[in-house]
Parts: sequence; C-alpha cells; structure tokens
Amino acid sequence: MLTYARKLWRWGERVIPSEGFFLERPAVLFQSDDWGRIGLRDGDGVEALRAEGLSPERPYDFYSLEHADDLAALNTILRKHRDSTGAPPRLGMNFLVFNLDLGRMRADEYRSIHLLPLAEGAPQGHSRPGLMDAYLAGVKAGVFAPALHGITHFCPSAVEQVLKAEDERAGLLKSVWKAGAPYIYWRMPWIGYEYWDPGRAEEKRFLSLEQQQNLIGTAVGGFAKLFSTLPHSACAPGYRANDDTHRCWAQHGVHVVQNGPGRSLPVHFDRYGLLHLCRTVEFEPATDPEFSLEKCVQQAEASFGRGLPAIVSVHSINFQSKVRDFRSRTLQLLDQFLLTLEAKHADILYLRDEDMFEIVRRGFYSSQGSAVPVKVTKKRFTKMSWSPVVA
Repeated sequence: MLTYARKLWRWGERVIPSEGFFLERPAVLFQSDDWGRIGLRDGDGVEALRAEGLSPERPYDFYSLEHADDLAALNTILRKHRDSTGAPPRLGMNFLVFNLDLGRMRADEYRSIHLLPLAEGAPQGHSRPGLMDAYLAGVKAGVFAPALHGITHFCPSAVEQVLKAEDERAGLLKSVWKAGAPYIYWRMPWIGYEYWDPGRAEEKRFLSLEQQQNLIGTAVGGFAKLFSTLPHSACAPGYRANDDTHRCWAQHGVHVVQNGPGRSLPVHFDRYGLLHLCRTVEFEPATDPEFSLEKCVQQAEASFGRGLPAIVSVHSINFQSKVRDFRSRTLQLLDQFLLTLEAKHADILYLRDEDMFEIVRRGFYSSQGSAVPVKVTKKRFTKMSWSPVVA
C-alpha cells in the first residue's frame, strides 16, 4: 500500500500544474559539489594506487582534497569580477562534513567504517595546513557560500554489506583504502550514493525515512560545527533525493534544494516549502574531454532567454592542483566565462541560493548592504511536459 501511495504521489506531482518563478534579469548561480572530501594522498598517492594494481585511467583516479592555496587562487579570481550591484560571483560549496578515518580503519584491518569530522581536520596521510582558514576567508570575502552535501557520499549500508560479503568487491574497496582514498566511484558504482542503495530492489533503493533522518541530522551537526551556522541549501550526493530527503532537510532548516543538470525545470516550491533549483550549465573542464566554453555560454544564454537563472555546475575536482593540476585551466576558463557574460549583460546578477529564496518570496534580496529589487513573474507549468500553462 505504501509503495502504491508513493507512486501515486510521484505521478500526481508530475501532472498537476505547479507555480514557477521566472526572472526578468539575467542571474548566475554557482553550485559546486564534493568540498571537504579526501581522495588520493599527495605525493605517493598515485604510486600507492598502482601498488594495489589500480593504474590511474580517468580524472577521478587523480581526485585529491583541495589545499589552502587552491582556495586562495579561486578566491582571487572570483573577487576580480563584479555584477551590476558591485557584488562578486558566489560559489556555492557543497560540503561533505566527515571523512573516512583511514588510520583507525587500517588498525581495525578494514572490518568496518570509521569516520572523522572535517571540523577535526583531515585523516592521517592528508595534511592540509590552513585549509579551514582558507574556507572561512572565502566566506568572509563573500565569494564562498557553504552548503550541505552529506557525510560520506557513498551509501554506508551498501558498503557495510559489501564488507560483510568478503568477496571481490570487498577486496577492491580495501585496496583503494590501502592506497589512502575513500573510493573511486567509476570503479565501484555498487557503493551507491548516501541516501540510495543500488543493490536493493528498485522501489526500495532509497533508504528509509528513519535512516535518512539519522544521516541528515548527523550531517547538519557536522556542518554547524564547521561553520557555526545551519545549512540553508542542500544537494544530495549523486542528486539522489526523494520526498523523505526533502522532508528531513526541511525539518533541519534547509530552504533550497539543488537538483542536477538535465531537465531544467523552473524555480519552484515543493510541498515542504523548499525552493527547487535545477542546474543548467555544466562547467566541468577537468572531467569533460569535450568541454567547450562556447557551449557553456550558450547554455547560460538559453537559461536567460527562458527566464531561468543560469545555474552552473562545477565540481571541486576542477580546482585541485597537487596530484594533477586541474586548477590552472579551470580558473583561466572561469575568468573568460565571467568576462563574456559581463560584457553581454550590464544588468547581470551574481546570486547565492539563499538570494533566490528571498527573491521569489519578497521580490528583492540584499547585496552590498542594499536591497536589490528583482522582478519575478509567476507562471503555471507541469513537470511532465515542462511547458508554461496559460492562466
């Protein structure tokens, strides 16, 4: 009965018209995932991976953890730019607030998962002097906007089941852990995403409400310890979120849900009062071999033409430089992207997720100490066809 009710709710949500919000000024938001998550160790990380029989093949084999100077370089580029109000671009940074405590896990012979809060620093083998100060410096400068991603990114219960099986998959996990990394997703997609277990039957892949409440409550606590505030925007790992996820976020004071690229639905509220934003520009030079700056500009312009904000997806790997230098090219392209948009649109706005929330509720938001009015038009649309409904 519960499964049928959920199917009915999802169907109704798709075909019943919703109220969308459309902007009459071009606006750009940046949403960036995976901040705070360790990857390969610096220095010997690649060799450690090879020693476990895993030769690096793809960009995410070289994923590490950002350094303070990576953040300083990003901070500098963002502060070069200004919108029509004089505000810089704001990078929404979705944080994973715990890491695998690989030192404890090694001592335990990798029989179980142990976690270390990011607020207490990086795990053994991942020294990051000044990293927390660099995060906070960007927040103070108004160019970094922390948001919630989760705890582990992978589904804990899925990994625990793999460890119990003690099979080839468990061996692969332990090999990656011995190399000093938490996981390499493309090599082991069966680890799932935090709230979603691919090993279960299709209708049961999302974790239960109780399980999600525990995970999200712990994540919110870890975030508050890091930034001395509660998160107001959230993005589920792998964009895998359901109604239970949204309910839990709302209970913890989240206002904005970040949805992944693909179907760019209008800005809209759900039944919990959460504002949904959909990413419309994929800015991923580190991982996309066919990356095109021109295409990103076209995607942004298409968003503006439809009355949507250009919401730019750019993962943290793009700004890393120590295991492999992804940062230099990304910052050069980002600078060009912003210069191009600024030249085309004298009235451009650089917004945070929370600014969008204020705009659709009140018709204005605060920037540089002043209220900035933004005209918003409401239109009815259906998620099934994503076409505005004429009132």
